[in-house]
Amino acid sequence: MDDRDDNLLSMETILEPDGYELIKASSGRQALKILLNEFDFAMILMDVKMPNLNGFETAALIYEREKLKHIPIIFITANTDGEENIFKGYRMGAVDYIYKPINPQLLRTKVSVFIDLYTKNHQLVAQEQRLITINKSLENEIKERKISEANVNELNRQLLENIDRLETANKNLDRFAFMSSHDLQEPLRKICTFSDLLYSKYKTVFEDDANRYISRIQKSALRMQTLIKDILQFSKVSIDKSAFVATDLNLVLEDVLTDLESTVQQEKAEVTVKPLPTLQVNAGLMNALFSNLIGNAIKYRKKNIDPVINIYSKQEDIPQAENKTNGTNKGKYCRIFIEDNGIGFDQKYAEQVFDMFVRLHGNNEYEGTGIGLALCKQIAEHHHGFISALSKENAGTTFIVSLPVQ
Repeated sequence: MDDRDDNLLSMETILEPDGYELIKASSGRQALKILLNEFDFAMILMDVKMPNLNGFETAALIYEREKLKHIPIIFITANTDGEENIFKGYRMGAVDYIYKPINPQLLRTKVSVFIDLYTKNHQLVAQEQRLITINKSLENEIKERKISEANVNELNRQLLENIDRLETANKNLDRFAFMSSHDLQEPLRKICTFSDLLYSKYKTVFEDDANRYISRIQKSALRMQTLIKDILQFSKVSIDKSAFVATDLNLVLEDVLTDLESTVQQEKAEVTVKPLPTLQVNAGLMNALFSNLIGNAIKYRKKNIDPVINIYSKQEDIPQAENKTNGTNKGKYCRIFIEDNGIGFDQKYAEQVFDMFVRLHGNNEYEGTGIGLALCKQIAEHHHGFISALSKENAGTTFIVSLPVQ
């Protein structure tokens, strides 16, 4: 900033080779206009003696603006200005003086120092901004972690409460099982015993209606006995701690078919069994599973058509969408298929049939308690597997028991 073009040219000639971008002004007013409208400046070189607004007055106006206070000013002055003016310049905010005639090397050195300070200051500001950003990010992360920790603690608390409730429910289930096996069955046995005695002793005395009523009592009592037995068996699965041992499923199935031999012959059922593998299972529970599935295949037969049942197995990887263990068991599964030609059901009920006490047919058509398939599901899950069904009305049903090979 100088009112003489030769001085401006001289400074430009000295500083331009160092790669600085130089903006020239020939008066204080022009300088103020540039400073307020142009980009950020690293420093100002200003002649003290200028018409209208001298260097000191211009400096005072510059430093009144908040956005310009950080720009260092070097006054250029003649040696004749005296110490009083030098002190005045420092009071106005000047950082240094350069005397005329200008020493090129001294000018370049002083400018270089302040440019270096400017650069480092900008680097510090940028670093400060980065640190502020990082600090804010860390604060957010800490806040999120505290929230997550609080959520985890709350979930743990809820989990402990659920465990307590589950243990209480299991104890209640144990008590119910005990009650079912003793308190309920004892009066039921007396009902069966005395209704049988009543029928055998007085059937010739009673009228037909009375005999029919006694028969209905006997059937209802028998159905209640079966229900209690099924509930008791269902309740024992979850608390069965028997170890899984390598078991030949062919032998288990052979025992089941032996138990069902009279039913198979009576219903003229054709049962075809292909070799099954040896798996780590609880043989007693697998016996109950096979017995229920084969018994259902015979029971839900079509009228006037002999039941045909095919039993076979495959080893394969289960697609994630089909895996009912939420992905906790991966790898190969043994899939055991029990396929029949019975009455079938609508596929929309394929999940519902495994719920407790759900029956798609009334007792008038097919006897049952609605517990058998729920028991099969619980046994499969007890073995870390699952069970599913494929069916179509009047086209038979295929139950698929999927158990992990390992």
